Amino acid sequence: MSQVSVVPSENSGLANYHFFVRKLHSFLGVFPISFFLMEHLITNSLAAISPSLYDTAVSRLQSIPFLGVMEVLLIAFPLTIHALYGLYIVYVAKNNLTRYCYTRNWTFYLQRVTALITFVFVLVHVWQLRIAHSLYGLEISYVTMQNLLANPWWLAFYMIGLVAAAFHFANGLWNFTVSWGIVVGEQAQDFIWKLCMILFLISSYVGLTAIWAFIQ
Repeated sequence: MSQVSVVPSENSGLANYHFFVRKLHSFLGVFPISFFLMEHLITNSLAAISPSLYDTAVSRLQSIPFLGVMEVLLIAFPLTIHALYGLYIVYVAKNNLTRYCYTRNWTFYLQRVTALITFVFVLVHVWQLRIAHSLYGLEISYVTMQNLLANPWWLAFYMIGLVAAAFHFANGLWNFTVSWGIVVGEQAQDFIWKLCMILFLISSYVGLTAIWAFIQ
C-alpha cells in the first residue's frame, strides 16, 4: 500500500523544524486532546441514561478548582498548536487519489478533510457553549443542548462534526502509532488500523446516541 507523506516547502521557515513540529503535532493529538474527546463523549453519553445524570456530571466538571486555567493549558493551548499545524498540513498536502486509489491514500485524504470539518465544529461548539457560558452566563445543561439541537440545521451540523471528529481521532491514533515507531511492519500496522476503525465506529455510535438523546 502507498503511504503518502507531507513535505514542507524549502522556503518555509517551518521546514528546519519539520521533524520536531510534526512529532509535537502528533503527540498533542493523543495527549491530551484525545483524552478530552473521550471525556466529552462519556459525559455526553450520560444524557442517554438520564437528563439529570448529565446535568450532574456537567455541574461537577464546572466546579473543578482552577477550571479556566486547566482548560487553557491542557485543552485550548494544545488544541491550538495541533489545529494550526494541521491546517498547514492541509495546505501543503498533495493528494493523488486519481492515480493511486489505495486505502492509505483515502485515509490520508479523509484525515485532511475531517481536520477542516473538525476545526470548524470545535470552534462553533466552543463558542456556542463554553464562551457563551463565560461571557453571557449561559447555563450548560440538558435543556440548553435540547433547545440547540431542536434546530434541524444545527442537528445535522453536530452529527457531521461528531463523525468527522471521531474519524480524525481514530485514524490520527493509527498515524501516531506508526510515526512514533510503536507499531512496525505492514501486517501489524494493518491490524492496528482495523482496531482504530472499530474505535471510530464505537466513538461515532456513542456520540450520535448522545445527540439523539438530546432530541427525545
